[in-house]
Amino acid sequence: MAPRDLSRPRHPPSSAAAVLADSVDDAAFATTLAKGLVVLEAFKAGSTLLGNMELSTLTGIPRPTVARLTHTLAELGYLRYDAERAKYRVAARALRIAHPLLAGMQFRQVARPMMQELALSVRDTVSIGLLDATSMIYVETARSGDVGPHAPDIGMPIPVVMTAMGRAAAATLPPADADRLERNIAAEDGELWSAFRDKYRAGIAQCKSRGFCTCWGEYMASIHAVAAPLFHAGESRQSFSINCGIPAFRLQPGQLESEIGPRIAALADSIRAIVGQAEPAPPRKARKITSGRA
Repeated sequence: MAPRDLSRPRHPPSSAAAVLADSVDDAAFATTLAKGLVVLEAFKAGSTLLGNMELSTLTGIPRPTVARLTHTLAELGYLRYDAERAKYRVAARALRIAHPLLAGMQFRQVARPMMQELALSVRDTVSIGLLDATSMIYVETARSGDVGPHAPDIGMPIPVVMTAMGRAAAATLPPADADRLERNIAAEDGELWSAFRDKYRAGIAQCKSRGFCTCWGEYMASIHAVAAPLFHAGESRQSFSINCGIPAFRLQPGQLESEIGPRIAALADSIRAIVGQAEPAPPRKARKITSGRA
């Protein structure tokens, strides 16, 4: 079988496991390497310490193969073996993979002081996310001292379809990429897409008309969020958005849309102006910014 035509890039995969399953006929595909990455991706928040049997169950890879992969990854420094528990955890070397990506996002350092100021004002979190397949990945976050039940951190994924951050990032996409994203979300989880399709599309429309969109406890019932598109970097094909999440009990009626939404949109404007990125949505009227604490 001939290798896949690399001149036709496909949409970023939702997981290494999904690509592994879809690449059985690709002669150029390094299956062993892919299985190793599938094992690494099995380590998530709440699953930080895993044994070979658990990894085999999570990945569908036979246990003897998993044992060879974890041994190799530990020898390379990407996993660390806990002899007392006979289990593995992700090791420090894994951070080296993320550093070149984060280092290429220098606008984060420009944005962070402004993000921190808004986070302190609203007494919660302000974060930047990067679109990755059907998820958003946090790449920068600022928080006040008391952030409630949701504490985002760099590298944490959240779904695109049911979050304000995801909808705002989707609003930056060129039409063909936006259509492809919808198809991928629907293919990955048809029930989720059916449940949130209308709200997802309404959020994108809201971004284009008002510069931000809202999410009323759809991802986490206790957290309401607002997000604004940042930009779509054409050369790297990366799409970014910025959000603010606040516990519902801290919000006054109408505050999310009348105050915090315009403030997060204005912050997105300021970041784009400083780093020289164009506004992804159609021109909007000047916003009246309301200051104050939530």
